[in-house]
Amino acid sequence: MNGSTSINKMRLGMAVLAGTCLIAVTGYVIAGWSLLDAVYMVAITIFGVGYGEVRPVVDPGLKLFTLTVVVTGCSSGIYVLGGFVQMIAEGEIQRALGARRMSRGIEQTQGHAIICGYGRVGRSLVAELRQAGIDLVVVDRDSDRLAEAERDGILVVSGDASEEEILRRAGIDRATVLASVLPGDAENVFVTLTARELNETIQIIARGESEATERKLIRSGANRVVLPTMIGASKIAQLIACPTVETLVTDAKAFSRMNQDLEAFGLGMMEIPIGAQSALVGCTIKDIELTGDGGNVVVAINCAQGEVVRNPKMEDVVNAGDRLIVLSHKEDLPAVTRRAAQKSEQMSYRGTRY
Repeated sequence: MNGSTSINKMRLGMAVLAGTCLIAVTGYVIAGWSLLDAVYMVAITIFGVGYGEVRPVVDPGLKLFTLTVVVTGCSSGIYVLGGFVQMIAEGEIQRALGARRMSRGIEQTQGHAIICGYGRVGRSLVAELRQAGIDLVVVDRDSDRLAEAERDGILVVSGDASEEEILRRAGIDRATVLASVLPGDAENVFVTLTARELNETIQIIARGESEATERKLIRSGANRVVLPTMIGASKIAQLIACPTVETLVTDAKAFSRMNQDLEAFGLGMMEIPIGAQSALVGCTIKDIELTGDGGNVVVAINCAQGEVVRNPKMEDVVNAGDRLIVLSHKEDLPAVTRRAAQKSEQMSYRGTRY
């Protein structure tokens, strides 16, 4: 609001100044001066150069006109300059006040998390922590990143997180956890060393790129080390090696391997066909999952039309021709199978069961 006021002030002053110059030039031309002499006279009069009059100003009316040009032109010029100075001063003052408010906000924060680095990983981490309702302070050297974080209402500290003064400003003595997610391993090691020296009890979670760095970070004082590259590779391998629900439905080998893994936990998975006369036709998923003492979980429905419904809702209805993928304790699976094999005693008329 203040910035727009100073800009409007500059616009008004420039408009008055331009209008004054135009009227002054026109007045001197009407008085019989050449256009060049008129422009020159206006310039040295308004801007106070004071080289002397181009022509002798003898006529009282012309003297009064020149006096008006001087007052109006100089006043509008000063008005424009004042607006410009105000705009600069207000910007500096706002920044100073903003820094003071930020410092006061950090001083009042207790038990917060300090995030060192607001890059790609830092942004994602901050978003997750804010969603969880955790107070946090971001430390970064990039002014653009910090401005973005500040616009989102995040407490920020500008500077190198490996410097003791910067971490003190972030409230490391009152924080419960520090996460160093800078892109360089050396930077994360230095931040970890500094943080551990300033606070012996704080939990430090550091980002690393290799197993060798992980050992260095642990020796430097990190409680935990996260290796994004290793996690990404493990996730990709899991997606390649572990079957999807569609694969379980269509691949007997994958289904068998999954059951072998589940046996270690006393669980089993079974594909149960639903015949046209099955007692489960028309039942909801909720009815089926309550069968047995331990409960069952319908992982997916392989519909008669060929569609695979993953994680079906409790109110979904089982139709004839469907095949259920059921996960349960091994001792409860036979109960579901027997119920599916039972014939329904209900009558059906025009699609309505009675």
